[in-house]
Amino acid sequence: MKESAATIYKLLGVLAVIGLLILFPHIFPKPFPQHIMILLLMYVVLGQAWNILGGYSGQLSLGNQIFLTLGAYTSTMFLVKLGVSPWLGILPGIVISSLAALAIGTICFNLKGHYFAIATIGLSEIIFIIFLNWEFVNSSYGFQIRFAGNSLLWMTWSHKLPYYYLILLLALLVVAFVWKMDRSTLGIYLRAIKEDEVRVKSLGIDTRKYKLLAFVISAAITTIAGTFYAQYVMYIDPDSLLNLDFALLIIILPLVGGMGTVLGPILGACLLVPLAEYLRTLLGGGGRGVHLILYGLIIMAIAVSQPRGLIGIIQEVQRRRFRRNSVAGAEEESDHEVA
Repeated sequence: MKESAATIYKLLGVLAVIGLLILFPHIFPKPFPQHIMILLLMYVVLGQAWNILGGYSGQLSLGNQIFLTLGAYTSTMFLVKLGVSPWLGILPGIVISSLAALAIGTICFNLKGHYFAIATIGLSEIIFIIFLNWEFVNSSYGFQIRFAGNSLLWMTWSHKLPYYYLILLLALLVVAFVWKMDRSTLGIYLRAIKEDEVRVKSLGIDTRKYKLLAFVISAAITTIAGTFYAQYVMYIDPDSLLNLDFALLIIILPLVGGMGTVLGPILGACLLVPLAEYLRTLLGGGGRGVHLILYGLIIMAIAVSQPRGLIGIIQEVQRRRFRRNSVAGAEEESDHEVA
């Protein structure tokens, strides 16, 4: 009975949050708060995508911005060069990113721990140099996306409201997918691989297959976010996509919030994205890099207090509250017995 009541309360809580998110742009109609929320929701998508690979299977990739770049460039090039709607341009982007993830995973999954992370950094730098000098992708100049009026077909609008609801829908779908995956066989296998891959192999489970599947899913979701980002900012180039900010923040969100959990990347995004954006606005050009220092301080503080991140802190608070209530209940029963 208590479990069913708790489930109902959780469901009502989720519905209340979704309702508030739907109402947010009407409560805060100014562009800047909407811009912050658009970025926050986009980073929730990116954080969840990385979490599937890094948080669940333990493959700490530092190159997920590769797939963000492939998604942004593929849809933009189809749009600019062939006049194809970005909605259709997403599809070849997903195919290219999935093939790239399969190739990278096949080669690099032989590496363990930090060696895999170093390899993905190296690949990211290689992609950056290639895009910086490749005339087919307009080299370092990148692409300017032409404003096609307020159009759902071309995914361009003169105001932020449609972008907000589009990324909100994507974020809700991705979170729902990860929640479902967390409770599926895939989620169980990925967590087991993270804990002890050798033991899982000894049970006859093809760990490489499941890690590759996680990598492809992560790449596909990141690619979709890349297409959205390109349409939102309406300009892409190698410097804006393959930069340190994207690489770090995509990883830091699940790390701070709680790796291998559905709620972790959401908590991380809610804490760090508004903080970083407001710091940039407050300090202007003189505050360049301050948010990175702040990230480092937050990571150190959380790592010292609770290695499991914000999720771990919340769970610890809940455990302490439960213990206090249990002690209080026991004392009350004892007093009644004495009376």
